[in-house]
This record gives sequence, C-alpha cells and structure tokens, in this order.
Amino acid sequence: MFKKLLVSSLALLVLTACGTTAKDSKEDKVIKVASHMEPMTTVVTIAGEVLAKDGYTVELVPVSDNAAANIALNNKEIDANFFQHVPFMTMFNAANNGTLVGVQPIYDAIVGFYSKTVSDIKDLPTDAKIAIPNDQVNQARALMMLEAAGLINLNGKTHDATLKDVAATSYQFIEVDLLTLTQAYDEVDLVYNYPTYIKALGLTPKQDALILETSGSTHYAISLVAREDNKDSEKINKLKEAMTSKEVKDFLTNEENSKTLAPAF
Repeated sequence: MFKKLLVSSLALLVLTACGTTAKDSKEDKVIKVASHMEPMTTVVTIAGEVLAKDGYTVELVPVSDNAAANIALNNKEIDANFFQHVPFMTMFNAANNGTLVGVQPIYDAIVGFYSKTVSDIKDLPTDAKIAIPNDQVNQARALMMLEAAGLINLNGKTHDATLKDVAATSYQFIEVDLLTLTQAYDEVDLVYNYPTYIKALGLTPKQDALILETSGSTHYAISLVAREDNKDSEKINKLKEAMTSKEVKDFLTNEENSKTLAPAF
C-alpha cells in the first residue's frame, strides 16, 4: 500500500511539474505592450506578426492616456510601452520614483506649429495667442522651435526651457495639455502639435505647418520603453529586434507615413 501511495505521489509530482513548466513556458512567450494611438499601435502589431514566427505573442494593451501607460509599466502590469520619447519618460520617472528605461528609438514624429488665422508665419500678429504643451519636456521643445524661427529668445536655455525663460515678448502663451492641443487650433493664432493628433483635422506637417522642427536629432524620437529590471530580458530583446525589423521600417517609410515621420533606426 505504501509503495502504491509513493508511486502515485511521485507521478502526481511529475505531472504537476510538467504542467507548471508548460504553463510558464507559454506565459514567457507573451509580451504585453501598452500603446494607444496610430501609428504606434500598428508598429506594435507588425512587430507581433514578426515575433509570431518565433512563437511569441505580442499583446497590445489599450490604455486611456500617456500616464496610464507609464503607470502600468512601472507597476509591472505590462512588459513595455510605446508612445513617448525618452525626455517625457524621464519626467515621469522623476515625478513617480519610476524605473522606466528607453530601449530603442523607433521614429521621429515631425512636429510643427499650425495656424487657422494666417498662412505665413511672417503674418503672425505681434500679440498672437500661441498654444504650447503644459508639460515641461514638450514645452521646451516647442519653445526651442519658436526661437529657431526667430519669434522668441530663451536667454540661452534649451531642453530645460519653460515660459519663465522667454525674454520679454508681446505674444500671449496658452499652456494646454498635450492631448487637447488639437482642440486649441480653433481658439488661437498658432498651435504646436504632433502629427498623430493634428491628423484629426486633416493637417500634415510638411504640407500645413508654418514652423517645422529642424534639429535632425533623435533626442525626441518615439521609443520602445521597458523597465530597469527587464530591459535586458529575452522578451525585450526580441521585441526590440522586431520593432527595428524591415517590416516595421517599410511601414514607417510608406508613402503616407513619410509625410509625418522618419525612422530613427
């Protein structure tokens, strides 16, 4: 009787171990990535198709906004996210004791300033209302563009510039949440925006923007972001490979996307 119980217990242990191994193995092949707007979501989908050949499943996790995507990643609810540039991520880390890490720049979004009231920046009124992002990182980017266009002076400040650094000017600046800048288009003389958002108004940077960014740097490239604890994991390495694949590059450089972005790899 004892022998039968021992054999049965060993058999159960082996079956349980095998079942756990199979389950763990399957879970290890699932990569959860948060993203919430085009073309980022399509990049993740294409990367998933590439990784499917290696047995991986990329799960696109929908989120309501940028903060939710970073909070979920920092809380280890997902493996990575894809919607932001590293300066924005760094700002989140500082405010939330975060451990997020930029893994790979994927593309540069061509940002610009748009106007409903004038068709040439030279005609902008001296008391014009200008809408810019209210977060420090994107605000600095917008202000540097205005300085490069000769509209303002930042007294030597660059990536850490804020409205406090703008030399005396008659322009009226309105700080707006990044996700609602598109709505400001009808209410101001000049508005900063990303192609992803301004697209809702049928506008594209190369055709409609009065001011375009000219730095050519990848400082603000939309990047794959992970955490300090998983940045070197097999999952993230595989995801990085897939997101810099020929398939993704072909998508980023197609006729439509080339109007609004440029690959950063």
